[in-house]
Amino acid sequence: MLEPVVARALRLLVLSGGLAAGLGGAVPAVGHEREQGEATGGSKAPVAGAALDRSGRKRIGTASVYSHRFAGRKMADGTRMDPHDDNAASKTLPLGTEARVTNLKTGKSATVTIQDRGPYVKGRIVDLSPATANQIGITPKEGVAKVEVAPIVVPPHKEGGRDRPR
Repeated sequence: MLEPVVARALRLLVLSGGLAAGLGGAVPAVGHEREQGEATGGSKAPVAGAALDRSGRKRIGTASVYSHRFAGRKMADGTRMDPHDDNAASKTLPLGTEARVTNLKTGKSATVTIQDRGPYVKGRIVDLSPATANQIGITPKEGVAKVEVAPIVVPPHKEGGRDRPR
C-alpha cells in the first residue's frame, strides 16, 4: 500500500524539478508502471505507458454500464453523454472508433462509438451507455458482463488532437 504513495511522491518531485536538480542529471523511471485495466484511484490521469490501440484486434474483458449520474456531462470528445445513445468509453481505443461489443453470455451484440475515456476500474475494458448495455443483455442488477470488443472502424491518427488517453 505504501509503495504507490512513495512512487507518486517521487514522480511529483521529478516533475517539479526538485529531485532532478539534486541529482544533476537524468532521473530513471520511478516505481512500476500500471498495467492495463488497473484502477487509478478514480482520477482520469493517463495510465502510464498506455498507448492507443489502432491494431483493430479484438479484446475480451469486462464491460460496465455508465451511471445515470453522467447523463448530460461532457465526454472526452466534447459531446454530452446521452444514456439513450450508442456511446462508450475506452482507455485504449481512439476516440471516434466504431466497435462491435458482444456479450459473451447472451451472444447479443451492438455497435458503439468510443466518445469517452475510462473505465477506471481494474479489469474493465469498456463502459457502455445504459441503452447499449440493455440491448446486449446487461441488466442493471448485474451491472457488468464479460464481452468481446471488436473494432470496426478506427479513425486515422490526428497529430496534436484529443486522440490520446487522458
